[in-house]
Amino acid sequence: MNEMLDVEDHLASILAAVRLVETEKVSLDLAAGRTLREPVRAAVDIPVFDNSAMDGFAVRWSDVARASADHPVRLQVVADLPAGSDLDPRLRDGEAARIMTGSALPTDADAIVPFEETTGGLDDSLGEIEVLAAPARRGAHVRLRAGDAHSGDEVMPAGIEVGALQAAAAAAAGVPELVVSRRPRVAVISTGSELVSPGEPLRRGQIPESNSTLLAALAADAGADLVLRTSVPDDDESLRRALTDATARGADAVIFSGGVSAGAYEVVKTALGPGGEMSFSKVKMQPGKPQGFGQLASGVLLFGLPGNPVSSAVSFEVFVRPALLAMQGRTELQRPVLRMQTSAAWRTPPGRRQYLPVVIDRTDPAGWTVAPATSGASHLAGGLARAEAYAVVAAEVAEVAVGTFVNVMLVS
Repeated sequence: MNEMLDVEDHLASILAAVRLVETEKVSLDLAAGRTLREPVRAAVDIPVFDNSAMDGFAVRWSDVARASADHPVRLQVVADLPAGSDLDPRLRDGEAARIMTGSALPTDADAIVPFEETTGGLDDSLGEIEVLAAPARRGAHVRLRAGDAHSGDEVMPAGIEVGALQAAAAAAAGVPELVVSRRPRVAVISTGSELVSPGEPLRRGQIPESNSTLLAALAADAGADLVLRTSVPDDDESLRRALTDATARGADAVIFSGGVSAGAYEVVKTALGPGGEMSFSKVKMQPGKPQGFGQLASGVLLFGLPGNPVSSAVSFEVFVRPALLAMQGRTELQRPVLRMQTSAAWRTPPGRRQYLPVVIDRTDPAGWTVAPATSGASHLAGGLARAEAYAVVAAEVAEVAVGTFVNVMLVS
């Protein structure tokens, strides 16, 4: 096929084929990196009860409303309330309770006086105290019950990734388990008779195989479990055997690198194109123009990515990662994109959207800038180690000048 596809059209055809994976219930300890499939609703009020926001004294505001350094107010301390205490002492006129942060506020109290606003502070906090400053208002330094959420309120929506903050919020809401997506199972198959394992002796014409390491790590970062990582030579039988192995291991998606371009030994094309499992397209992007995609009768998705390392990395970000997130029911499928100025100039390919690996200069916190991490050639795997993002330049832009604002897709 000679007509080139827009990036959005190719992605749309991929997402249309995606099926949601099953759900499972996991404990909070196992929820990191998973996608919520059901909203989380608070099982308890947050906070559970009125409590102190400061170490100090629980008081009746009317007793201390006029307190000042010139006219201190004396109160009798009649109780001591460490965090976790279930006591609810009675406070009469002129009485206070020593209280620690997080402790339940006595029913008779309606304000907190911090230790710092008394004559003796913590060192002289039992018996009689002198209050040197009035609380700003009734309710000062008091955290009210349900001030954050009421029991039954939605704390987190479905479709988000669970991180440390989200797991903590669920715990604070009294929720011990979450309904999440099963991790997609992914197989990564690199193709090429020139590939050998890193560290192995190289004969003429051979190179270390790196794409399976790259794609396996990217898949894991997208929430997937790796069920197979292998490389095969450029023959149809080897590729077919690897695909059979991947499906036997329950793969939801198989990612091929290499074998999808216009050469004489494009094994993914020759093995899977004639049978109709995959179709192959040219997409208006650089790098990553040759792309393959298909689906087995069982529903397993097949991604054919170019073999050059930068092309594989970019293609994964643009097409595979959104599909893996969609499988999990993620609401947001795209990486964060910021606008940044360039500190270097570069040319762009005519008629194709450019995804250029860049480094970010954070010297000025108010104005980050970006510069190319590599010369732009898609085979320069070493330069990927420096890349923190991709500059995404529209197809109609012929050249990027110093100081130009560009879209920057953050990947680290």
